[in-house]
Amino acid sequence: MTIYSRRAALAGLAATGAALALPRGAHAQAQALRLPSGEELVAAAQLGGEVTYVVADAKTGLVLEARGADRPMAPASTAKTITSLYALETLGGGYRFATRLIATGPIAGGKVQGDLILAGGGDPTLDTDGLDDLAARLAAAGVSGITGRFRTWGGALPYADRIAADQPEWVGYNPAISGLILNYNRVCFAWKRAQGGYALGMDARGARSQPKVYTVDVALANRKGPLFSYAQRGGKEQWTVAAGALGKGGTRWLPVRDPVAYAGDVFQTLARARGVPLPAPEPVQALPGGTVIAERRSDALPGVLRDMMKYSTNLTAEAVGMTASTARGEAAARGRSGAVMSAWLSARMGGSKARFVDHSGLGADDRISALEMVRAVGVLGPKAGLRGLMKPFKLRDEKGNYRKEQALRVDAKTGTLNFVSTLTGYVTAPDGTELIFAIFTGDLARRARAKNDEEPAGSGAWVRRSKVLQSQLLERWATLYG
Repeated sequence: MTIYSRRAALAGLAATGAALALPRGAHAQAQALRLPSGEELVAAAQLGGEVTYVVADAKTGLVLEARGADRPMAPASTAKTITSLYALETLGGGYRFATRLIATGPIAGGKVQGDLILAGGGDPTLDTDGLDDLAARLAAAGVSGITGRFRTWGGALPYADRIAADQPEWVGYNPAISGLILNYNRVCFAWKRAQGGYALGMDARGARSQPKVYTVDVALANRKGPLFSYAQRGGKEQWTVAAGALGKGGTRWLPVRDPVAYAGDVFQTLARARGVPLPAPEPVQALPGGTVIAERRSDALPGVLRDMMKYSTNLTAEAVGMTASTARGEAAARGRSGAVMSAWLSARMGGSKARFVDHSGLGADDRISALEMVRAVGVLGPKAGLRGLMKPFKLRDEKGNYRKEQALRVDAKTGTLNFVSTLTGYVTAPDGTELIFAIFTGDLARRARAKNDEEPAGSGAWVRRSKVLQSQLLERWATLYG
């Protein structure tokens, strides 16, 4: 069999759109080993919808096996793979996000003679402890107060009230997007059964402190459903929760829709505890000039992306992708930034039909084929150190349980939505052969019927069957081509 260059081999299948047969001798080997075919495994999974995949030799780019290779599919969180490649090429591995405190006047007599601005830099990793560190640096700079206003600025990134419109309103992984981000723009709702009812609270808990939040309220509602309802009234975010849904006690992170007000609220509390009382925060649209008197910087970009891949944090993907689009001088608003990334991928791959609305894959409107994903991983991944950003993937047995041992090493990015389950990454077979792959499964018609339910009936079992299929395909490929 002719071995092509990685780019040529992967591009060749794109031109034909064909589903490849096994390489010469592989059929006989599969029969000798009594391996089920890919089609048999797909049929046994009983997923319905669509199942596509591509596996290729990582060194040569030769496509070894494919099903529906060029069919556009919803990638779910495997979209973060493309976002990582896009951000690393655009921003560079040394890029760090910065959150700054800017004084519009000098410090005299322990006070800023003017305004103090909490200026976000799109840092998706800023948490309460990091914000407290910034307050400590303010105090260490000799500031004990200000003569002007306390302003907050989130204009480093365009605002969006949520990442995806087709998700339940109350899920913490679908918050607002802003250039000023705190705790992934989530607030912790805590409840405990008390005498005569429940004690409810909202806080911005970190490892060291648990400041109360004043810009978000919660109240009980005497109803069976929905679980939560949301409104903005009187300058506050107002949540209600169905009383019958609460047990003895617990916590749950809810999305924040006004992240600039939220971060300003929490910083005011933290600064006061550090001996720096501030007036109530006021948002500012245009960032004033001034002197940076304290700054908090994130880890370098690869570390941010590694955590994003591990924990699949949607807001990190959106912030990173939008920051990359901004750095390119392109439109960075939700939807438009996704289109910029799509155009970038097409240019880098010499043509692509991939379409991204977001950078996280949280919405079901993104599309990319298994072949396009494998091409990106195979051509752009090595230079970016992509495999080192992915997490080890554990194989499952036929019952869906994790295997205690596995002979092959898999580093991959998973993706899960209701009735969508995807996987892409790298495999090292027992003999050292390295493969790259993408597996996309999705029943979007069934997902649409779920009507934004958080946990629709049947979705958990469906996703579990898909993950079993993914493991079976990986084991088949490692055995057959390793």
